[in-house]
Amino acid sequence: MSNGVDSLPVLSIGEWLDIYQASPSQLANIYTQFLSLARQDDNAWITLASREQIDAQLAPLLRAVTEGGREPREFPLFGVPFAVKDNIDVAGFPTSAACPEFLYHPHEDAAVVARLKAAGAIVVGKTNLDQFATGLVGTRSPYGAVTNTFDKRYVSGGSSSGSASVVARGLTLFSLGTDTAGSGRVPAGFNNIVGLKPTRGWLSNRGLVPACQFLDCISVFALQVEDARRVADIAGGYDPDDPWSRQDPYCAPARLSERPRFAIPDKLTFCGDSQNEQAFNQALAQMSALGVTLEPVDFTPFRELAEQLYAGPWVAERTLAVRDLLEKNPLALDPTVRTIVKQGYRYSACDAWQAGYQRAQLSRQIHQALAGFDALLVPTSPTIRTLEEMAQEPVRYNAEFGTYTNFTNLADLCALALPSSFREDGLPAGITLIAPAWHDAALAHFGQRWQQALALPVGATGRAPATLPEAALPSTGHVRLAVVGAHLRGMPLNHQLTGRDAVFIEQTITAPDYRLYALANTTPPKPGLVRAPGGNAIEVELWDVPLARFGEFVAEVPAPLGIGSLQLADGRQVKGFICEPLGLEGATNISEWGGWRAWLARDSHNGQ
Repeated sequence: MSNGVDSLPVLSIGEWLDIYQASPSQLANIYTQFLSLARQDDNAWITLASREQIDAQLAPLLRAVTEGGREPREFPLFGVPFAVKDNIDVAGFPTSAACPEFLYHPHEDAAVVARLKAAGAIVVGKTNLDQFATGLVGTRSPYGAVTNTFDKRYVSGGSSSGSASVVARGLTLFSLGTDTAGSGRVPAGFNNIVGLKPTRGWLSNRGLVPACQFLDCISVFALQVEDARRVADIAGGYDPDDPWSRQDPYCAPARLSERPRFAIPDKLTFCGDSQNEQAFNQALAQMSALGVTLEPVDFTPFRELAEQLYAGPWVAERTLAVRDLLEKNPLALDPTVRTIVKQGYRYSACDAWQAGYQRAQLSRQIHQALAGFDALLVPTSPTIRTLEEMAQEPVRYNAEFGTYTNFTNLADLCALALPSSFREDGLPAGITLIAPAWHDAALAHFGQRWQQALALPVGATGRAPATLPEAALPSTGHVRLAVVGAHLRGMPLNHQLTGRDAVFIEQTITAPDYRLYALANTTPPKPGLVRAPGGNAIEVELWDVPLARFGEFVAEVPAPLGIGSLQLADGRQVKGFICEPLGLEGATNISEWGGWRAWLARDSHNGQ
């Protein structure tokens, strides 16, 4: 299953940080190794960083640690190498969008690149792509077709072909791509890696050469979901200088349901590819084994919206993005790209408005179809094609690749492409989870669970995924809350959490110096928790509450209860229920029972 490619000795960001935050002086050696692995004649790169360009980034990072009083752990991506698709600006590197006649030299980093550099990451090169990000194939570039990492006869997928290739081979720990029609997902599926297609507007597009400004997303490739999510958390955030940037409303759940419910298309097409069909059926069986409920939905509105992207006025956005070059030097464009973008001239303003109305109608139908589901599960692509096949039918086969991707940005959905299996011919097959905007964290949590359960080799490296720590950290968009009584699962007030999309995280205990009391005259019965010497460890449940819903939840908490900070047995600090001392009058100390459930079970057993 591996191409026998050389890769860095460390393939996850967590492992990297464990080594290099402890020994920063080793960074110079690892980059020497990188330069020996990455070759100038590898057409996954358009511009490979020189030793001088790498040192220019490493030097200020190391000075901050050795002379500036900073700790390596203050940089969450300390020295981590990453690649950038060559339609995203990096100061000191040319931007070409895979068109030499378009090439320019930016003086500033794109907003996302600046955020990643500030976190300590190091740009090691700019990667190849379908010209102007127009294609899902990876072959429409004057720098050459980037081939599949498992079989060079096959396409790599695009447009983010180079970004996917260098991650699959372990040359970088992550890379930036873009996704307008599926360019951050199809290459992931074809190369056995993770592709995170974020909610539109979460990652700033400032410094991105546009393909379709209304739909463009900067995306993240990594070998593991945890790394893709970590990078997106750092790169993302509202940018007032990007007109497409959006504020996260902090209303989405941190995780999917404990027993997720996934929609699947009622009618699936694999374009005659029996191996991909078999791989997807295998993925469905694996989902069921993980406790996922699968239910078919009418895929008609998804398909109709997907067809709009290239078969209607939306293509005029691509025309507008390259209009100057198209009119002044049309031969500078790849012939297939030129044919596609010229189609934008066929449509009127009336056509464009009508397409907008149709998009709104179909998007509403899609969101209604997905209501009550945790996500939509689809094959990342119905099939894969050889370079020879793609040369014969470049438009038709490209359209096939977009069957399960083209509608996503038009409908304002987020997506996560995941490896799922290897076909009989040794090529990887992938699946994609798609959910409403801002559900990125929930998809990532399930994706981690999926990847750990399958334990497939990552990328084309032949190596197993890194083991993840069991303790889950709260996301920045959620408040981790410890509940101790009537809000526990199955208890009468639990609906106040679930009704606000709070999700259960784990059952644990407090530090051993808490006392639990059964309060007098409360309906429904409630306990009160206080911290006091000579107490006990008390059982609690941890829930992640969406940040925007936390205030309204707290507003329902009646006196003498309140929300404060609790210490858990493992030293973690979380928010949790506390009780005013006045409320303990007439209360019964039930600390010896270790928790509310145990007390209620004892009470019921004695007929009280």
